[in-house]
Amino acid sequence: MCTGSAVEKGLVPPIKPAWELHLRDGVVTLGGDGNYYLTGSSGDNIWAWAEGIELWKSADLHNWEYLGLVWDIDKEADDWVKAWRKHPKRAVRAVWAPEIHYIKGNYFICFSMCPDGIGILKSSTGKPEGPYVNAFTIDRPIVEGIDATLFEDEDGKVYFTYGKATEIALLKDDMSGLAEPFRKVVLTEPDHNPDHHAKKCVGRGMNDLGHEGAVLFKRNGKYYLGAADNYEGRYSTCLAISDNVYGPYQKRHESIPCGGGTGFFKDKEGNWWCSYFGNDSQSHFREKIGFIRADFTSDGLVYPAKEQPFVDKKDRGTWENSWNKIWKEK
Repeated sequence: MCTGSAVEKGLVPPIKPAWELHLRDGVVTLGGDGNYYLTGSSGDNIWAWAEGIELWKSADLHNWEYLGLVWDIDKEADDWVKAWRKHPKRAVRAVWAPEIHYIKGNYFICFSMCPDGIGILKSSTGKPEGPYVNAFTIDRPIVEGIDATLFEDEDGKVYFTYGKATEIALLKDDMSGLAEPFRKVVLTEPDHNPDHHAKKCVGRGMNDLGHEGAVLFKRNGKYYLGAADNYEGRYSTCLAISDNVYGPYQKRHESIPCGGGTGFFKDKEGNWWCSYFGNDSQSHFREKIGFIRADFTSDGLVYPAKEQPFVDKKDRGTWENSWNKIWKEK
């Protein structure tokens, strides 16, 4: 049951879903043509089976066009992807958290097969609709894990991380493989409050950012690395900040409450956004894509912005009053 208590507390703006679509793990990229493209965990049975990867397109984040299935597992995937797996006791063939990224003038999609096994696809035409082929020159998973993500730095170097965001690897310039082995991420000042972690993280000593849903981006020369965790009962991405892509990272904090395993992206005007799908009982809707505008404190922490275009006009006064009480002094 979704109680909406995070909205009632003023922690989350009362945004509406972008549209009525069952979608988890939604991620948006701004394409080279000026349109936004969206992927996520989709289908009638997200947890157990997927036909492949679906894609949506928008010029304004409000109106979305379905572009269809851009990668068909049965027709286009390697054998390791087609194979059915056991999770936990039933046979599954589900695509989890596919992320589209516009990198080096082309479109790439990283994905994971439930319960583990990660791959990266690239468009063979330079178009977001594909067709998509393997980016790596291997016919096996890049790594055993879930929730992969990509990040292109200002110098054109591309980095890959996944899962709990405990390690990062530099990719080759042509995106065909790893340029070097994974490096362990250094996290200083870990958060040892058990209320800020899922039980599995507490059991590991609470030295991680989170337990899944890795994310990596950069703003004003600072790197932001994060993973989703259970923060006071909310499924939120916890971020930490560094001057170096490999760390050390510090200032672990809950970014957008209830956001889920989120993606952060800039719009055409340079505003930062967080994709939101609501994955806990404190959210006011669940497993539907939404967008929350993000802002940053003077020391770089991420929080919901006061101005929220996806909040109805009738609710904006209430939200802005709550923001002034909860977030203004951050």
